[in-house]
Amino acid sequence: MQIKKVVVAGGGVLGSQIAFQAAYCGFDVTIWLRSEGSIGRTRPKLDNVYKEYLKAVEDMASGQGPWCRGIADEGAPIDKAACVAAIEKAHASVQLELDLQKAVADADIVVESMAENVPDKIAFYQKLAPLLPEKTILVTNSSTLLPSTFAKYTGRPEKYLSLHFANYIWRNNTAEVMGQPKTSQESFADVVRFAGEIRMVALPVYKEKNGYLLNSMLVPFLFSGLDLYANGVSDPESIDKAWKLGTGAPRGPFEIFDVVGITTAYNIALQYQKVPGFFSPLLKKMMMPYNFKGMLALLKKMLDEGKLGRSSGEGFYKY
Repeated sequence: MQIKKVVVAGGGVLGSQIAFQAAYCGFDVTIWLRSEGSIGRTRPKLDNVYKEYLKAVEDMASGQGPWCRGIADEGAPIDKAACVAAIEKAHASVQLELDLQKAVADADIVVESMAENVPDKIAFYQKLAPLLPEKTILVTNSSTLLPSTFAKYTGRPEKYLSLHFANYIWRNNTAEVMGQPKTSQESFADVVRFAGEIRMVALPVYKEKNGYLLNSMLVPFLFSGLDLYANGVSDPESIDKAWKLGTGAPRGPFEIFDVVGITTAYNIALQYQKVPGFFSPLLKKMMMPYNFKGMLALLKKMLDEGKLGRSSGEGFYKY
């Protein structure tokens, strides 16, 4: 199927990036949002992504920054003018819509990019199912949850699967494609092709796994850092420095938490306790002594104080 019309459900950190990247690549893009308040939170995210793309192009043109494969191909001089024109067009073209029926009326693909909350996702799918055209492929950008958990609520299990992105998708341009037992090979192939059309490197995941590829490695690392802080072993800045200086990594766990958002971190910590097999048996055994009660209390306090991460100006760090 030729995908032209893209709808992203949710305008969070990744939702806004997915929408902008698809628009940058020439797709007709709409973000569906729950409320007027969501519009007020999503517009600044899109504006920030717009600025990030412009800066990335400037850095690539001047040789001062990393190459962003989601924006331009490596190995050839960057066409700065063409890239800037595409960025400007993307910024102007992404539509925000509160009416779900109107948003998905002619959608070729709907990318669900909502918080890691099982009841909320189920409720959304049940509301969405009767509104979708027969042609529409539905994918979830869930960080940790299996698509088989939700397939029966979608009304189209054969056209439902996962498409998971890494943060900063214009630079870290991977897209993990994972089906569930009822996903058709045709839909899987369509999503792999779509990932390539928006300049992502498609990574097929052949067996359902909570956390997919990236987060199966990333989440235990983040929880390890959070456990050190929750137990009073050290402070976020020192823990981040230990990781960055000791490994050469660009970010420590708390800097990553602030980027992905404290809400997502809290929901993932809750899922660890609820979803069997989230980790491999070895990792689960290793992490059993971890103070998840303390971690959840710490994250909940931050949420109550409005410290949501970079998007709100403060998380573990101030911005």
